Parts: sequence; C-alpha cells; structure tokens
Amino acid sequence: MKKSLTGALVALPFLALPALAGDEPSLDAGATAWVMVASALVLMMTLPGVALFYAGMVRKKNVLATMMQSFTVAALVGVCWVVLGYSLAFGNGSAWIGDFSKFMLSGINWNGPFILGYGLGGDSEVPTTIPETVFVMFQMTFAIITAALIFGAVADRMKFSALCLFVVPWTLLIYSPIAHAVWHPNGLIWAWGALDFAGGTVVHINAGVAGLVAALVLGKRLGYGSENMAPHNLAFAMIGACLLWVGWFGFNAGSALAADGRAGMAMLVTMVATCAGTLAWLFAEWMTKGKPSALGAISGAVAGLVAITPASGWVFPGAALIIGAVAGVLCYWGSTSLKKALGYDDSLDAFGVHGIGGIVGAVLTGVFAYGMLYKPDDAEAAIAYSGALYGNPGMIWTQIKAVLATIAFSGIGTFILLKIVDLMVGLRVTEEEEREGLDVTQHGERLG
Repeated sequence: MKKSLTGALVALPFLALPALAGDEPSLDAGATAWVMVASALVLMMTLPGVALFYAGMVRKKNVLATMMQSFTVAALVGVCWVVLGYSLAFGNGSAWIGDFSKFMLSGINWNGPFILGYGLGGDSEVPTTIPETVFVMFQMTFAIITAALIFGAVADRMKFSALCLFVVPWTLLIYSPIAHAVWHPNGLIWAWGALDFAGGTVVHINAGVAGLVAALVLGKRLGYGSENMAPHNLAFAMIGACLLWVGWFGFNAGSALAADGRAGMAMLVTMVATCAGTLAWLFAEWMTKGKPSALGAISGAVAGLVAITPASGWVFPGAALIIGAVAGVLCYWGSTSLKKALGYDDSLDAFGVHGIGGIVGAVLTGVFAYGMLYKPDDAEAAIAYSGALYGNPGMIWTQIKAVLATIAFSGIGTFILLKIVDLMVGLRVTEEEEREGLDVTQHGERLG
C-alpha cells in the first residue's frame, strides 16, 4: 500500500489531471479553434519569422548561428514552460510570482474551459471558454518569442553555450514573474489596473530592455563603427518581416481568447498601425537620408506591430493610426540617433524597435483605451478601463508605472543572470572566433 501511494505521488506531476468543473462556463468550439490557430501563428512568428528576420540582417558567417539561436530557444523555452514556467506565470501564488501548483502542468483542465483567477471575486476572476491546454500552448508561444527577440541585440558575438544557460533561468525568473504580475488576476501590475492586451510590457519592453542590458554587458562587435556590417541577405529579412506581420494577427487578435468582436477589432487595428508604422519610418528615413530603404520599411512595420500590441484590444482604428505613426518615427530615432549618441551596439535594434516601441504603445494605451470594448454593457465600469481621452487621465500614470516596473525588473534581473553565466562559461566568443564567424566556431557548419 505504501509503495503504491509513493508511486502515485511520484507520477502526479507528470499527469495533467482535470480540474473540478464547478461553475465554469461552457466550452466554445469556435473560440477554441481560433486560439489554436492563433497559437500556430504566434509560433510561426519565431519559427521561421524571427529566425529569418534576424538571419537576414547579420553577416554571412553568422547566418546559421543566428537561425540556430531562435530554433534552440523555442525548444528550451517550450520545455521550461511545461515543467515550471506556466505554473510560475499563471499559478495562484502572490502578487509577484505564481507557485508550483501547476508543476509539469498537473491539475490543468484539459477537457473543458477554466477560470483564470482563484476565488478573488469580480473582475479578479476571468472566465474563459477554451480548454486550459490551449491557453498553455498559446502562452508558451509568447514566452518563446520574447526570449528569441533578446538575442538580436547581441548578434555575432555571444557563445551558444552561454545563450542556452541564460535562457532557462531568464524564462523562469524574469519572464514568468512579469507575465504573472501583468496577466494574472493576483498580479501586482494587474492590481494597479494597467492595460496590456497582448504583451507590450510582458514581451516587448521585457525583451528590449533585456537585449539592451546584454548588449552593454557583452560590449560592441569587433570593428563596430569602422567595418562594413551591412546585412547579408535583406530578402531573408523581408520574408521574416512578412511572416511576423501575418503571425501578429494571432498574437493580438488571439489574445481576446475568443472569436468575437473584440478579436476582430484587435485584428483590424493591428493592420492599421503596421501600415502607419511602415510609412512613418520610411518617410522619416527618406527625409533624413535621401532614400527609403527596404530595411527601413520592415523595421517600421515591426515598430507599428510592437506599439499596437498592448493597445490592440482597447483602441479604435483612428488611435491605431496615431500609435503606429508615432512608433515608426520614435523607433527610427531610437535605432539611429539615440544609439549613435549613446554609443551602444544593439546589433539588430532589439531595444530600438521592441523596447522603444513597447514603451510608446503602453503609454499611448493610457491615452486612447476605450473601456466599452471590454465592458460594452456597463458604461460606468468601462471608465476604469479607459484612457485619458475617455475620461480617465489617471490611466496614463498607471501605464507609466507598469512600464517603469517592467524596465527595472527585467533590467536588473537580466544583468544578474548574465553575470552569473559569465562566471560559469563566459558570455562572449574569442576575437578569433568572432572574426571567423559563429557558424563555424559554434556549430561546425558553413552557409554555402
């Protein structure tokens, strides 16, 4: 008997046992199907979207290594998410982090809808109409792309072993706590009332700041500022950007967790802001450099996509035009003038586009958010979810607080983890290895 009980306890973490049904809403087949499709679209953003986008912008000797980074990050984060990442992000826990209640996905509701939140009442409980397995998968793809985005800032110079050692604790100790704070009803930033529909803070500011810290810790690439470091294959980058644009509809519209009017609005404003961001960056570049470039066009598109992400379920198309245009101009400035003035080497503008774009989107959400998109039947309650333009000017400060908290937590935590990894295996390849290229020195392969 004792032996059987011990065996059952050992096996428990490996079983996704159904949670009690209670008063849960009924399963919605349409919503479930849509979020499953959205999950695939978001995964496509990393594989092959980010992989191609980044690989096209590095030099030929580092193309395979750059793509390998995204591919390996997907595998590492996927395992981390199942083992503990999801539990730390969406377990009950405290205001700062989840708990171990969903270790190895034990206890998730795999055969019906679930409620996000644990007995807090009111808006502190978020009912869903999809199985928790689908939610786990959807959120896993967010964790994957967030980690993958970081390494654009340190392209061409980071050890593959260091990358692997860094990704695991970063996912568990940086990404999951921020996701919990922002998206879980027990979370600290949730309690502040901050709005982040699809990841302006959790994904983009988090990844952008982590990338900037990593770029500063590792230092500049050899020859930065004196050697030609032009992109090897802009066609790769263009294809990657196109995949990002299409996949982003899953990113933003999928975050409604339903196939409804709010998801439709999120999809529409995503398209509008991306178009505005593309044109704003192009015209800014055209005015300052004399020619609009393909690299500028795709960078502007991503800037618009990033900025609309936190706002996508909260704003109308007119606001999306403004958000995309502002992001296009400010991200262009951040990726050119600011970077040059401060002298850091953010190789592929992870901070310039994702960090700055995420900040722009988060703050402007505090201006343009329209709470009736979330509370269409309760005009009075909707004010609490609205921005300054609709009668709630305090939302701007709430959004700024969320931005500052994310910057501080991600920046300090990333710095500490990088220093630990540096002590263990070293962060940067040798000068000889960097000159020869990471494809050969880290993976023993060569492109063509």
